[in-house]
Amino acid sequence: MANSKKHIVVVGGGFAGINFIKSLGNNLNYKVTLVDINNYNFFPPLIYQVATAFIDSSNISSPFRKMFKRHRNFNFHLGRLLNIDSSNNTVETDTGLLHYDYLVLAIGTETNYFGMESVKANAFPMKNITDALAIRNKILVNLEEYIQRKDDPNRDAYLNLVIAGGGPSGVEIAGMIAQLSERIVKKEYPELNGLTPKIHLVDAAPVLLGPMSKVAQQEAKNVLENLGVEITLNVAVKDYQNDLVVLSDGKQILTKTLIWTSGVIARELPGIPAEKFGRGRRVLVDQFNAVQGYDNIFAIGDICFQTTDEKFPNGHPQLAQVAMQQGTLLSKNIIAKDENRTRKPFAYWDKGSMAVIARYKAVADLPKFSFKGWFAWLTWLLIHLIPIASFRNKWRLLGNWIWSFYSANSGLRLIIRSERKRDAKEVRTNIDG
Repeated sequence: MANSKKHIVVVGGGFAGINFIKSLGNNLNYKVTLVDINNYNFFPPLIYQVATAFIDSSNISSPFRKMFKRHRNFNFHLGRLLNIDSSNNTVETDTGLLHYDYLVLAIGTETNYFGMESVKANAFPMKNITDALAIRNKILVNLEEYIQRKDDPNRDAYLNLVIAGGGPSGVEIAGMIAQLSERIVKKEYPELNGLTPKIHLVDAAPVLLGPMSKVAQQEAKNVLENLGVEITLNVAVKDYQNDLVVLSDGKQILTKTLIWTSGVIARELPGIPAEKFGRGRRVLVDQFNAVQGYDNIFAIGDICFQTTDEKFPNGHPQLAQVAMQQGTLLSKNIIAKDENRTRKPFAYWDKGSMAVIARYKAVADLPKFSFKGWFAWLTWLLIHLIPIASFRNKWRLLGNWIWSFYSANSGLRLIIRSERKRDAKEVRTNIDG
C-alpha cells in the first residue's frame, strides 16, 4: 500500500455512513471526511417521539465531532452535495470542493410526494429533527388556536389531524398522538371540555404495516381503532390546499395539519449518469456496493439498489439494519481491496422488524415467528437503546422513557419559535426611542 494516506469522502452521516466510519476505526492509512448538511447524527426510528413531545431531540442525537473525537483520521465538512465529478475525483458542496480517492455515498432518502406540489407545499414531512419539531409546534399551536377562535366556522380544522401513510411511521405517530391526547389534553386543556384531536390515518394499501405479518397488521388496526383513530384504507390522498385534504374516493377532510409519511425516494446524486439509477431513484451497485461502472465510488444504505443478494433479488428493504450492515462490510472490503485480499459480497442478515403502536403495545416480526403486546413492546425498547449514538444518551433516554411511559407526561410540550428578526426590530425601536 502507498505511504500516502488515501482520502475517503463519506457523504451522509446516517446509519450507513456512521457505521462505515466506526468500522474503519483509527486506520491511519486513510483520511476520512464526513460531509453532511447537519453537524449531528440522529436516530430516525424515534423521530415520531420527538414530534409528539414524548422525548427531547437531544436524546436521539449526537454531534459528529463528539462522536469521532478520538479518531485521528476523521474530519467533518458541513455542507450540501452539489455535484460529483468522477473524472477529476472531486465532490462539490455548497461550502467547498473536496478531492477523494474513494467516495462513499450514504445520503439516504427524502420524502416522496408523488408529484403533488400542493401536498409538498402544505403537508408536514417527518424525516428529520427539524420536521419533528415543526410537527410538535403545529400540534400545540393548533390546540391554542382552537381555544381562541370560538367564532370561527372552520374551527374544527384545528382539532382534525390527518396522517397519510399506514407504514410503521404513520402507525407509530397515530398511536402516540391518540394516547397522549387521551391522557394529557383532557387534563391540561379544560377549555376543550373533554374534546381531543380527531385523528385520521389514510393509506392507499388494503392493510396497515403492509410489509409485516398479518398478526402485526391486525394488531395495529385493532389497537388504533380502540384509541379512536379513524382508519381509511384503499384510499390515497390526492390533494391538500386551503385546509382541505382531498381523498381519491372524493371525501374531503378539513384540517390544519397533514402529516406525510406516505413514501420516500432516494436523494439525487448530481453527476452520476441517469442510466446508473433504478427503481425509486436508487443508484445501482454491484455485490461490493460499488456504483456500477466505477471502482472508487460506492453507495450504501437506502440510496443504493443491489440485486446480487440471492435472498433479495429485487433489492433490499430500506431499513436501518441493511444500512448498518452495508456500512460495516464496505469498510472491511475497501481495506481488503487495497491489501489485495479477497472481498466479501454483501448478504443481508434479516433480524426482523418491529413497530410500536401505543403504550405497552407493539408488534414484532422475527425471521421465524411473530408476537405482539407488552413483551413485543419491551423487546422494542431494549433493541432501540442499542444503536443510540452515545453511552450517555442511552441512559438518559432510558430514564426519560421509563418516566414518560409510566406517567404518560413528558413535560416537553414547549412551543419554540424563532423570532429573532422581530425581537431585533423591537430592540432597535426601543434604543432609537
